[in-house]
Amino acid sequence: MSAEETAFNRQHTDLFTSMKRGKLQSFIILSFLSSLFATGTASAQTTLTLAPDNIEQVIDALTLDEKAKLLVGAGLGSTIDGVIGIPILGTSRVPGAAGATQAVKRLGIPDIILCDGPAGVRIKNYKTTSVPCGISLASMRDPEMVELIGALVGNEAKEFGVDVLLAPGMNIMRNPLCGRNYEYFSEDPELSGYTAAAYIRGVQSQGVGCTAKHFACNNQETGRKGNDSQVDEQTLRNIYLRPFEIVVKEAQPWTVMTSYNKLNGTYTSESKWLLTDVLRGEWGFDGLVMTDWDDAHDTKVQIAAGNDLLEAGASSQTRDIKKAVNNGTLSIDAVNTSVRRLLQLIVKTPTFSGYKYSNAPDLTAHAKLSRLAAAKGCVLLKNDDSALPILPNQENASSIALFGASSYDLIAGGKGSGSVNTPYVVHLSQGLENAGFTLDGVLSTDYTAYANDDSNREKGTGITALFGSMGKGALKEKALDVDYIRAAAERNDLAVITIGKQSGEEVDRDVDKDFNLTATERAMLENVVAEFHALGKRVIVVLNICGVVETASWKDLPDAILCSWLPGMEGGNAIADVLTGKVIPSGRLPMTFPRSYADVPSQNFGDKSVTKYTEGENMGRRYYDAHPEAVSYPYGYGLTYYDMLLVGDGNGDGRKSIADLTYLIQLLIDEKSDVRSDINRDGMLNKTDAEALVRELLNLNSK
Repeated sequence: MSAEETAFNRQHTDLFTSMKRGKLQSFIILSFLSSLFATGTASAQTTLTLAPDNIEQVIDALTLDEKAKLLVGAGLGSTIDGVIGIPILGTSRVPGAAGATQAVKRLGIPDIILCDGPAGVRIKNYKTTSVPCGISLASMRDPEMVELIGALVGNEAKEFGVDVLLAPGMNIMRNPLCGRNYEYFSEDPELSGYTAAAYIRGVQSQGVGCTAKHFACNNQETGRKGNDSQVDEQTLRNIYLRPFEIVVKEAQPWTVMTSYNKLNGTYTSESKWLLTDVLRGEWGFDGLVMTDWDDAHDTKVQIAAGNDLLEAGASSQTRDIKKAVNNGTLSIDAVNTSVRRLLQLIVKTPTFSGYKYSNAPDLTAHAKLSRLAAAKGCVLLKNDDSALPILPNQENASSIALFGASSYDLIAGGKGSGSVNTPYVVHLSQGLENAGFTLDGVLSTDYTAYANDDSNREKGTGITALFGSMGKGALKEKALDVDYIRAAAERNDLAVITIGKQSGEEVDRDVDKDFNLTATERAMLENVVAEFHALGKRVIVVLNICGVVETASWKDLPDAILCSWLPGMEGGNAIADVLTGKVIPSGRLPMTFPRSYADVPSQNFGDKSVTKYTEGENMGRRYYDAHPEAVSYPYGYGLTYYDMLLVGDGNGDGRKSIADLTYLIQLLIDEKSDVRSDINRDGMLNKTDAEALVRELLNLNSK
């Protein structure tokens, strides 16, 4: 009962007593006062409007029904509208967004808009910038650039009317087959946490909230709504909770989203230990916690545990809250606490401040930043005999035979809620042509026709069929016969092969199809290498991939290997920038490439009901550091173009001038690249490193 209701009842009890005693004078006086009080209350209720400094008053003025509705999202209808982009079932102010909260108009409480990320704002109705995926951002080892990308995404969210971005995904890459690894950052908790913190700071610098997710141990997609992640507490804290602890302390995200799975027998959305004792009590998180979409379990337990907002929301959950309060199984204090957190979130949002969004962010400028970030996230895995960079019109590089379906249909991002409705995608074929290269016409014609036939694409399943890549899966690789490849080798100066792998939400990857090369991919690679090498011509491989793939069995074949991950809509231009040396490669692997899937320590993966983390902390780089025989490319590995610093300047003396070296070193410092191949270092290139490198290069140059 509100304070006003209590006062009103007490007043009328006193009034009745006065009438019984026949004290007419008192009755008249009390009636007069009652009239004044009632008038004042009505006036207060009419004029009370939510503000940052009156949240407690607003909580007192809310009815139980209103409080219950505030803690329940606008409904599954708004989510369906978000998928199809048409406001048929919901009432979202931004049709095509993921969801919304409910408003209480009489108290000036607006609804706020929630939208998917993290590789760009995902609104079905609008074209937005597709930025590099999480793996790529972590590969940069450049928090300043990650923060800029976050600011880009935050700006677009704000300009399209979004209040809270449902990103970043920051679970640990426990196993290379996890379908959402492309969204995540690393197998290492420190790199994951600090990269996520930079991203969150960037987004929230625009006045838009971020959501750290999925809390916690959503390390597989198989059985994600019921799987029980069983982890000992030391491993849990040191590996799987550590990234979230870092972001809470370093970036103060506005919200945290719980995961679908159970953690040691309890759904994370119902875990008071996780949400109240650890997240809030130990780490000091002061924001709002929300469920993942349609993660409905025991409503009263979720609220009592510290889960403040139930998304996407259902009327049954509103009834559950009211019933539980009325029968005493849920305290009104717990409800008020969650309402308080929601109101504290609302008053920080663009919607509450009355921001007039434009629906027109600067997509042209954002595309340029996305292109630079994609290039900086590329990891050079191999470069024998200075096969890279290649320059247009250079001897033995005037014509390129471009192989691989993904060369002509670049995989910009993954499938699921992390996908983006992009205005365009620059394919590698376009990027190389933009850089001045001539591509083999026969291959271009054949592959383009192949890409235009949707029967050649992977078919989506479940939610990925709805959300993924404009409804299209990645292309299956095109089979080529040896004579076709031999003819291309005779016509062209070198070959570039793209191998593409895509994954997404709800479905984990397959060892044979997604981790290993398929038979078609393997045959293409082996035959192209054989035919071009027979003529003394280079072969470059580009990995347009969503996560770790097997490389040990074939990496000796090509002359160079560049990993571009899923680089966003400017990917083709960005890859060409690196292949040509316009951007010097500086990315380093955020996870280990094992020799084979049998070498992965987390073999207990993919069970629908229970996943026991029996490897404990002995996973990722911690495991592989002690087992180098199991590694193809280690965590932190990445090459650069050394020889660009040491080749001659065209004067025949084979050396660069001090001015040339100074320019190149400054370029490297500006790029914050660690240009050494020391794979054990995790830091940026600092001033001391740069000076030492200058001396080293000058000494080499003088020999």
